[in-house]
Amino acid sequence: QVELAESGGGLVQPGGSLRLSCAASGNLLGLYYMGWYREAPGKRRELVAHITTGNSKNYLDEVKGRFTISRDSATNTVYLQMDDLKPEDTAVYYCNAVIITNHRTDYWGKGTQITVST
Repeated sequence: QVELAESGGGLVQPGGSLRLSCAASGNLLGLYYMGWYREAPGKRRELVAHITTGNSKNYLDEVKGRFTISRDSATNTVYLQMDDLKPEDTAVYYCNAVIITNHRTDYWGKGTQITVST
């Protein structure tokens, strides 16, 4: 079992910044990557960014140049630095961890609301 503890959501004005954190604990054998998804009203949940144990990174095109994902291996914590936030970034953001042993298992945080508005 894996637990994901999220923090850092909130309200911010357009152009502002927020930093999300997600700390993973439990049985992390086979951890492949951690990342962040988001789900806006009426929209499909989409991958925002992820980072592998080998430090490979991937970003949604819409956030490239504005968001930065990083990882602290010692604490199994992933961070998402979000700069130049736009109203279109408003969504519930979910931390995701992927465990691959004999099969793939996804674990999810409870979600944190990001609202970009004046």
